[in-house]
Parts: sequence; C-alpha cells; structure tokens
Amino acid sequence: MKKWRLTALLANLVGTAICYATELSDSTLSTGFEGSYEVEAAASVSSGGHTPFWLITNRSGLGSVKTNTGFVRAAAHAGGRIDRHWSLRGGVDLVGSWRSESPFLIRELYGAIRYRAFELSAGSRLENDRLVDMHLSSGDLLFSGNAVPIPQIKLSMPGYMDIPGLNGWLGFKAFFSIGWLTDSRWQRNYVGENKRYFSDVMYHSKGLRLRIGNPSIHPLTFEGGLEMAAQYGGKVMIDGEVIKKMPASLKDFFHVVIPSGGGGSDFPGEEVNVLGNHVGEWSGRLNWRLRQDLGLSAYYLHFFDDHSMMFFDYVWHDGLFGLELTLPSNPVVGKVVYEYLYMKDQSGPFLWDHTSDLPEQVSGDDDYYNNHLYAGWEHWGMGIGNPLIISPVWNGDNSLKFKCNRVVSHHVGLAGHPLSWLDWRLLASYTRGWGRYKVPYPFVKDNVNLLAEVTCSPARLKGWSATAAVGLDFGNMLGKSRGVMLSIKKTGIL
Repeated sequence: MKKWRLTALLANLVGTAICYATELSDSTLSTGFEGSYEVEAAASVSSGGHTPFWLITNRSGLGSVKTNTGFVRAAAHAGGRIDRHWSLRGGVDLVGSWRSESPFLIRELYGAIRYRAFELSAGSRLENDRLVDMHLSSGDLLFSGNAVPIPQIKLSMPGYMDIPGLNGWLGFKAFFSIGWLTDSRWQRNYVGENKRYFSDVMYHSKGLRLRIGNPSIHPLTFEGGLEMAAQYGGKVMIDGEVIKKMPASLKDFFHVVIPSGGGGSDFPGEEVNVLGNHVGEWSGRLNWRLRQDLGLSAYYLHFFDDHSMMFFDYVWHDGLFGLELTLPSNPVVGKVVYEYLYMKDQSGPFLWDHTSDLPEQVSGDDDYYNNHLYAGWEHWGMGIGNPLIISPVWNGDNSLKFKCNRVVSHHVGLAGHPLSWLDWRLLASYTRGWGRYKVPYPFVKDNVNLLAEVTCSPARLKGWSATAAVGLDFGNMLGKSRGVMLSIKKTGIL
C-alpha cells in the first residue's frame, strides 16, 4: 500500500514539475481561427439477439446492442490562436437515436484554453491520445474509446515536452483531471425495481508518459508511462431512494488523488483498502520507423485493479501484447495490427484484506473492471477499458457486472487505401472466456467477432462520404448475430 501511495504522489509531483519546466515551441500552433462541421446519419439492420459486436464497439457511445437501430448526429469544432502564446478551442457533438440506450446523447461539449505547453479543458471530449491505433486495435485496457466520454475538467500537456539541453532525446507529457459520470438515470432504468445503482459518481484521472529518442534523428523510439483513474463519491440508490451517500469532500478527494483509506464511516473495504474504485495501466511502445510510410511497433499494456498488480508483488502474466506494421503506399494493405490479450491470472483466485484477527494480506481475485461497491469500470453500460471484456450492456439480465473478465483473445486489424476515394477496414477477434473467479462459467465459452467496412469519398462530391459495414458474431458467449450498417456523412469548413 505504501508503494501505491508513493507512486501516485511521485506521478503528481513529477508531472507538475515537468509541466512548469518545459513548454511547446510557438511554431507548433497555427495562426488564425478556423472551424469545421460534420453531420451524419446511420442505420443498422441485424438478425439474432443483438447488433454485431464490432458495429457498435469502440465508437464512443454511437449505436446500440438492440437490433435494427440508427442515429443522426451533428458536430462542430472551432479553434485558433489569440496571440503568440494563447489559443482557444471548443466543440459540440450531439446525437439523436432510435431503439438505443438513450434517445439523445451529448457525445462532446467542451471548451479548451491553451497557454504555451498547458491546456485546460472542461466538458466531454473524445479520447484519442493512446499508444494503440484506435482504428484497428481491440482497445486500450484503461481508456479504449468504447464508452460515452466522461465530462471532466482536465489540465494537460497535449504534446511531448522536450527537456532542454538533450537535443530532443527525452520528452514528457502529463495530465490531471476531475469529472463526473452521467449515467445514473440510465443505470436506474437498466437495473429495474428493487436493484442497487449509483448516482452522481465522481471521477479522477492522472498520468505521466515519457518518450525516449528523437524521431527526427533516429528511427528507434520508446514511449510509455503510468496512468491511473478512480471512481469515488456519489450515492447508492434503490428505486430513487438514497441508501448511502459516499464521501466526496475535499479531504476525501485527497484520499483519492493519493490512494488511501477513507476512514471508519465508509463501507467495509474502503477503510482497509483505499477510498473509491481505483484502476490503472502501465504502458510501453517501441517504434522502429525507417520512413514515414514504413515502420514496425511493438507494445505492451499492463492493467492493474487497486494495488495488487501495480508493482511486482505478483508476476505480470496479464496484459495486452501488440504488433503494428505500417507498409508503404500500395493498393492492397496499408497497416496490420495483431494483438494477444491475456487476462486470466488476476493475482490468483483468493482475496483477503488483513484484519486485527488475521493480519495476513492476500491481494488476489482482482476481478478486473468490477468493484465491490460501484458498478465498475463502465459508463452508460459500455466498458471504459478493452471491450473484449464484455460490457454490462450485453448482459441482458439487468446486471451491472462484467460477467466474464478472465479471457484470452487473439485480434487482427487490417486497413488499406487502394484508391484515392476508397478506404477499407477488417477486424477479427477470437476470445475464450472463463467467467469470473467468483462466478466461473460451467464450461469455457468462446466468441468470434468479425467486421468488414468500406468507406467511399467521391472527389466530385466534396466533403461527402458513405460507409458500409458488415458484422458477424459466432460463439456461445454473445450468441450468433449478423448485421449491416450504412452511414452517410458530410464534412466541411465553417
């Protein structure tokens, strides 16, 4: 536990110190203000019990597991420099849908102000700063872009900050945020009567990442770091009645920033462990780029739930192992991604938090993405982390639990640009699931999820594009499903 607190404190202090020690070059910011807009309409038709997995996964809240659904959306973004050091940016992305978890969704609504290296933003904003290719990867283990964005106030360094005097061979970036989850009404409708759900839950995240190597000089670089997030505060509800109000004072917030116990007034587990539901990720990526259009990357993401697998008290068996190959321009394939996801170990099957009667500590059964108190690492029913750990919205029985977090999966993503007006993408995942340690499956289940997608952007119709996608699911984890989705999009300059 001391290691957990110390590392969190160091991440905060070092991240803040680096922010103040370095800054972006003024030349990295464009001058003047400009804006863009985007409107889209999409519909899907499916057979089986649900919309196929990859037709709605990793789309930041777009689509629904229900069959025969659709949406319309409108988005606008604008920004630019005020002077040499200051710049502004803002955006909105609104979605209306039918046969969905919510008929109306605010996907993005944010404003951001930037001074030199620092950016302060407020609101809901799409997550895109990950070490994996968010178009082809199965998804980051901590923030995959699978769920509806979480509104937050965030202080960050958007780009790597070079340390002076090292000729660009060492750089850092960091962020710190506080926010709140917006799915309490959805949870109440989903769980039904006489079932527990959670309202007004708070959110906190922080991270520190480094880059070793100068990509403009040498083809080999390394990126990696530590990120942590937590859910805390809020109210435990049943049928609209408050059963328990969780601590959310300024003092409690410091217990979340530096993970520590919340005192005797909290639920059992909070006082002997840490206040709130804490998750995190160590990440590392090695890039070898010979040319702009030719490169190979290898990466490893290690997820931890609370403190048991944060360090090396247990062997790191679990994680996402990936290879990414970028090929020179050709009419066949431009990028290939392969990933191996192993999440079976979870520090072993047994958990015991020490007590005065039995002071031994056994920090097993991490139960990834679940929590003994909160709904778990989800937002609007979709997992915030890797979606191959099937999200609660797929359960079909009004449960907010991730029912199968002990999985082994192989995933392949392919993409190409054969013609100036044509792009394509293929995703294929094979997953085996053992359920949870607490509630194992009676037999091993499997899942096959496939996606084939083509996007056409005719030169004669400037700003217009159409995407057709086919999704297929097989196996006894989600069941069989076949579906097609068609979307039409128009983008332009404001």
